[in-house]
Amino acid sequence: MNDRPKEADLIQAEEVVEQPLYEVRKEIYARAVSGWFARWRWALVFFTQLVFYGGPWLIWNGRQAVLFDLVARKFYIFGIVFWPQDFIYLTGLLVVSALSLFLFTAVAGRLWCGYACPQTVYTEIFMWIERKVEGDRSARMRLDQAPMSPRKLALKATKHGLWILLSLWTGFTFVGYFTPIHQLAAEVGALLASGAQAGAPTLGAWEIFWVLFYGFATYGNAGWMREQVCKYMCPYARFQSAMFDPDTLVITYDRERGEPRGPRARRLEPKSLGLGHCVDCDICVQVCPTGIDIRNGLQYECIGCAACIDGCNQVMARMGYPKGLIRYTTENALQQKLTGRQIIARALRPRVLIYTAILWAIILAIAVTLYTRVSLKVDVIRDRASLSREVDGRWVENIYQLQIMNTQEKPHRFIIRASGADTLQVADADTVDIPGATTRMVPVRLRIEMGKLPPGSHKIEFEISATDDAALIARERSIFLVR
Repeated sequence: MNDRPKEADLIQAEEVVEQPLYEVRKEIYARAVSGWFARWRWALVFFTQLVFYGGPWLIWNGRQAVLFDLVARKFYIFGIVFWPQDFIYLTGLLVVSALSLFLFTAVAGRLWCGYACPQTVYTEIFMWIERKVEGDRSARMRLDQAPMSPRKLALKATKHGLWILLSLWTGFTFVGYFTPIHQLAAEVGALLASGAQAGAPTLGAWEIFWVLFYGFATYGNAGWMREQVCKYMCPYARFQSAMFDPDTLVITYDRERGEPRGPRARRLEPKSLGLGHCVDCDICVQVCPTGIDIRNGLQYECIGCAACIDGCNQVMARMGYPKGLIRYTTENALQQKLTGRQIIARALRPRVLIYTAILWAIILAIAVTLYTRVSLKVDVIRDRASLSREVDGRWVENIYQLQIMNTQEKPHRFIIRASGADTLQVADADTVDIPGATTRMVPVRLRIEMGKLPPGSHKIEFEISATDDAALIARERSIFLVR
């Protein structure tokens, strides 16, 4: 007789576990927390929003201090005007931003995500509004579980109304960096005052689109999606671990000190109960904006906001235990019991020093090129319709188009000279007035006496200089044709 179990019996004996491909989002009710890191986070919220909302309203030389005029292809940043030819500076800015991100991550993890990322900043603001309208964590949970009522409808409408107003103001401010914000505000004000009357001032289609689009993105990301943006949409969470090493400062739960965890009365000594310092209060989970339990180890969902540190420190203080059960530390520090000074010393490792050296080298190079940048740019274009011609039986003439770009905001008068051969001269008026931050195409005719140059192509040089500023000078090479 065969005693081996049949395959059908084995299948029935196994526990069948169904794993859904999509899990419905569980609402996270983050609890308010105060502490040293919370104060730092709010300080950066105020700073970043002061810069963002206040930037376009600043005036410099009678115009908007920071304006990216895409129509005119000019970027105004205080006293500097950037043109499409200055694209290299944008490249340098992106490289500096990337290296800064690598450096900060190698030193102390996701500092950008936890304190300055727009998603974090606006989520923090939206959650503050939510708490002011609906109450803290327990009040919001009760409100959501309660059936619809006039009070609940009023609270929800107030919250979402404030969110939408803030989102629209954010979209308006964003567009104000590309369209002069005073002009934009006047158009919006006139439109609101006149309604839909015929002939009323209206915003451009693209301005309306971007105000609504950016406002909708702010409202959706900070009001509804929140942690889902950090967990599923942001790629940084996925590759951050590639920039970590055992000496990177990350938010860590000290298992050796905290375990075994468990509740206890405040007056009892944990050692007498066979317990660690963790009282299993779940405060660290309740204050986490992504809803993770840091006691399970470092997870990609952790944005490094340190709310769990502030929450745990408050509990430790009430229990009379030392703070720092959850703290910024490194893997090596936990294993080797390193002191704070040793942790800082290990932070200055080759990887960090190389990042720092490259970063400062690029910043210095950009600063030097900006300081030595000549505010006059000239392009010489030969007239291909008339390569060379004889004039009055005495002169050989070539025609050029000089694109003169005065990148300063001050108007200048420029003198045009040419050199490279005897009797070479400018046949037209040799001066031109160009307003500030303006490009002008100037036709120039060069003449030389017949017989002074043999037939062929001859190298010449244009010199364009300002009459009121000896440092404002540009030289460009070209050729003079003789047939």
